[in-house]
Amino acid sequence: MKENTKKIITYLQGLDEDVNVTAADVAEELGLDKRSVDGSFTSAVQRKGYGQRVEAEIELEDGTHKAVKFLKLTAAGRNLDVNAEDAE
Repeated sequence: MKENTKKIITYLQGLDEDVNVTAADVAEELGLDKRSVDGSFTSAVQRKGYGQRVEAEIELEDGTHKAVKFLKLTAAGRNLDVNAEDAE
């Protein structure tokens, strides 16, 4: 498992399950590029069943609405030991 993937999973594991964060939020918090977070989440988290994107709509300060996707870990992702030798 690549280092950025470990960082992303570990960060999401540290959040309460009901906290909603986007790839942009994760990127800003971890000092990564948003595209890097999106790519890692898709290829190393979502495809392996450790996470999913949850579609939602948020209201912006000007009253308009915007579609977003929140990054959420599955039960397997929440329990994953990213430092275990068999973690892919």
